[in-house]
Amino acid sequence: MPPRRKILVVLKGYPRLSETFIAQELLGLEKAGFDLTLISMRRPTDKKRHPVHDEIKARVVYLPEYLHEEPIRVLKGLFAGFSKPGFGAVMKRFFADLPRDISRNRFRRLGQALVLAREWPDKGEWLHAHFIHTPASVTEYASILTGTPWTCSAHAKDIWTSPDWDISQKLKNARWAVTCTRAGYEHMKTLTDRKDAVHLSYHGLDLARFGHFAGEHSNRNGSNPADPAFILSVGRAVEKKGYDILLRALALLPKELNWRMDHIGGGEALPTLKKIAAELGLAERINWKGALAQEDVLDHYRRADLFALACRIAANGDRDGLPNVLVEASSQRLACLSTNVSGVPELLSDGENGLVVPAEDPAALAKALERAIRDPDLRKRLGDAAEERVRSHFDYHSSIRQLSSLFEAEWQKAS
Repeated sequence: MPPRRKILVVLKGYPRLSETFIAQELLGLEKAGFDLTLISMRRPTDKKRHPVHDEIKARVVYLPEYLHEEPIRVLKGLFAGFSKPGFGAVMKRFFADLPRDISRNRFRRLGQALVLAREWPDKGEWLHAHFIHTPASVTEYASILTGTPWTCSAHAKDIWTSPDWDISQKLKNARWAVTCTRAGYEHMKTLTDRKDAVHLSYHGLDLARFGHFAGEHSNRNGSNPADPAFILSVGRAVEKKGYDILLRALALLPKELNWRMDHIGGGEALPTLKKIAAELGLAERINWKGALAQEDVLDHYRRADLFALACRIAANGDRDGLPNVLVEASSQRLACLSTNVSGVPELLSDGENGLVVPAEDPAALAKALERAIRDPDLRKRLGDAAEERVRSHFDYHSSIRQLSSLFEAEWQKAS
């Protein structure tokens, strides 16, 4: 087996509480023997960290988040770029991209790539981008500048909000790309002639962190005002999570049905959602807990009766892939209710191991919520089946083995 090369992994931001699946993959690759350096385009904004972040040994290098904040560093990158073998090629590519994306963002990605190419941490021999939008732009420009090969992991928003021309161009030049849902995989394959360069790779779950829950979820059925059914939702307060739809569904539940809900997650729409909840008369029943560490989220999965996430396609095309929180909740035998958007049906089959309703339909969501709240035996059956599916099909070690094989196949070609 050829020696494993130093990989520079380009990330939009690190660490991020909402991107546990990326941190988990990074740790898995380290444990598999890969030598990583993390290149972050933004500094962290979350005040908390997950335990997995503390286990990752890779050094983190932060690029200038905004070029005007570190002008000397950017100018050094530009002047050093003149002598790079791919400077002419990268400028040709940049000026081809610019008319289709006239934005400060496009200049920022070029500047970040120039800085990366000049500083070139830890003698990197391979580039890998997480997300096929802006991180892949920086990665591709740096690849052109230095002649270093690159690969990419695409996820959800980056696929569905990027223009087709941008993805097509990147798939033409990347050695390969992986994505985490069949919907994303099929879409990306339509954008390239290199069908064998696109791979489906579910993130999966580190089942050592989400061990089997041997306890029992409650038999609450919404009949006791002193002990209401406990609904849980975990996700950022952004449009694609559909929290306004979930609130309107909750408002449609029968008045005599007793429930409460905890929401875990940050997000810019929290004030708006709290206002909607108050207008609907739900404020006293909902506890907005903000972002929590992974161990606290796990505790909530185990105490809750039902998990709800009303995924939708946002106005700009943004959508979830397969929300990791659904996999996590399922691993704890917690019955899950969600919508038929993107990769959700790849995990949950309606009536078999979860409840799945159409997106943008508060009435259908309310009907499913009521059914699940009133029937603890149904919740138990769905939760048990969901855990079985996760533990048989969504173990993240499978994804790590697949990524390892893809990297090693490329390096064998080069040896």
